[in-house]
Amino acid sequence: MTTSNDSKRVGLVKRLSCMFYDGILLIAVLFFASILVAVPFNITQEHPLYPLYGVYVYAVGFVFFAWCWIHGGQTLGLKTWRLKLVMFDGSAVTWKAAFIRYLASIVCWLTAGAGFLWCYTNKERLAWNDLWSKTRIIRSD
Repeated sequence: MTTSNDSKRVGLVKRLSCMFYDGILLIAVLFFASILVAVPFNITQEHPLYPLYGVYVYAVGFVFFAWCWIHGGQTLGLKTWRLKLVMFDGSAVTWKAAFIRYLASIVCWLTAGAGFLWCYTNKERLAWNDLWSKTRIIRSD
């Protein structure tokens, strides 16, 4: 789990910058994904399929992030900041690890960011989503 190069560790500020970029892109992706389902089926909060619509939105978010992580290890935010997501051993991220990371990231947000602030307590600057999914963000340059 230790990295051979301490300079490849990524702190919270760069992580948050990536999250900001990816958040903007995610809003656009979810907007178009919602148009494909919510408009044709007229899904509102009173609609019986509304709970499934919520699952659909989270699934679209997962596919968006997981696809980027698995195919190249970079979302737009990671690529912009010259960062990359890899497994602890340096290999490409798996679907299982991507799923665990996605769920763990939701937990990090639901705890008011405590999971991300964990970077400051961890010697290797790993957040909860890194630890639980056995992935890490490294510098790609």
